[in-house]
Amino acid sequence: MNPMHPDQEKHSEWTFLSNHAHTLFVLARDPEARLRDVAELVGITERAVQRIVADLETKGYLKREKIGRRNRYRIHPQLPLRHPIEAHRSISDLLRLLLTEQELSALLQDAYKQKTELSTSECASQQ
Repeated sequence: MNPMHPDQEKHSEWTFLSNHAHTLFVLARDPEARLRDVAELVGITERAVQRIVADLETKGYLKREKIGRRNRYRIHPQLPLRHPIEAHRSISDLLRLLLTEQELSALLQDAYKQKTELSTSECASQQ
């Protein structure tokens, strides 16, 4: 799975999207990806990906779940983009540009399932 352009090395001076966006995109496509693999796809160090994932977790854009020895990352697509110029758009709007319809549908279904589970557990704890 290499979603990058074949001439990436020739055009690596700058891109339109940040490493945060690239990391989020890779995790949206493969929620169980190892950070080492994310780093390779994005073209940055594993340590940089760890910092980006920590940033995204801190701001609530994704949640890390432990599954055995692996991690699974859940993205919260309803959250707005961070810069004031783009804050009227959500993470799902950005991912809609980059993911296939099938990938986006799976992501949104997962987010809906997670929201439903949270609502159910909140109701149970209030009783």
